[in-house]
Amino acid sequence: MGYAPFGLYLPSEAAIALAILVALAVDRWAGEPPVRWHPVVWMGHYLGRTGAWVQRGALQDPSRRDLKAFWLGALVWITGAAIVFVVSWWLQGLLAHQAWWLAGLALGLLLKPLLAWSLLRSEVQAVEAALGQGLPAGRERLRWLVSRDVSELSETQVRESAIETLAENLNDSVVAPLFWFVLLGLPGAALFRFANTADAMWGYPGLYPNAGHGANWQWAGKWAARADDVLGLVPARITALLLVVAAGGLSLHRLRREAGRTPSPNSGWPMAAMALGVGVRLGKPGGYVLHAAGRAACGRDTACAISYSSKALLALVVLTQAALIVVAMVGQV
Repeated sequence: MGYAPFGLYLPSEAAIALAILVALAVDRWAGEPPVRWHPVVWMGHYLGRTGAWVQRGALQDPSRRDLKAFWLGALVWITGAAIVFVVSWWLQGLLAHQAWWLAGLALGLLLKPLLAWSLLRSEVQAVEAALGQGLPAGRERLRWLVSRDVSELSETQVRESAIETLAENLNDSVVAPLFWFVLLGLPGAALFRFANTADAMWGYPGLYPNAGHGANWQWAGKWAARADDVLGLVPARITALLLVVAAGGLSLHRLRREAGRTPSPNSGWPMAAMALGVGVRLGKPGGYVLHAAGRAACGRDTACAISYSSKALLALVVLTQAALIVVAMVGQV
């Protein structure tokens, strides 16, 4: 155990390694905590209420520059991020004088709500199961996962959207929180989840589909979108590389080219890796196409995508545990 600059307690490598295993075990066997106790839900409530306040004075024409909304959105984001960081810092600090195994167990329980692999996997499987009942059921189930309009999507497009969501959220909901947890402990994971939640709620460049009046985040959400881009930059590429390993190897040049086809600087990487690895075409109607030469996605491709994601997560855990062991051994020399 030790203290970083400014008095920030950082758990030992052994505690971090144990916490990751505990969090993933709880995720597998217990799933998500009740909504009323879920910290990400609390973050969403904060962003929803403060976002409504920001929108009261925001211009509703996405083509007009709105610096007032930008700075209000930035101020609200920074305030929320500071609260999240300080609370998680305080919680982690309570474990400063505990044995490494007790600190690891407690941190694992606190880390679990900040990652969600089992829920992501089950929701993607649910979309595939709903498609087995018919296209309308598949569209309705997909609506739980994406913000885009699903009313006109074909069966193939519904499946493409589910596989894309799996790849993107493998990073946002699993790899990135673990990455920041290893670097900064609980405050790092919590800060990323706040930034990612803010991007999901505020980061759409313009008017949210089907959201009606008062939903222009072109300027009000710009800070949130850029913050998420920065914090997700490295994890997104790590996720893509893990999927490359899970798929048995891919051309990195081709991966980079495909990833650049999306407007996002980050989400294109895991989605492109998934498209190339599974061998399917993925795309957003009216937007982008990844691996255009790939086949149309079918039911077995969803299962294949889930399998690759599971292998990527396993590889991440093994590599992380090994790295933490090496760091701990070097520190004792």
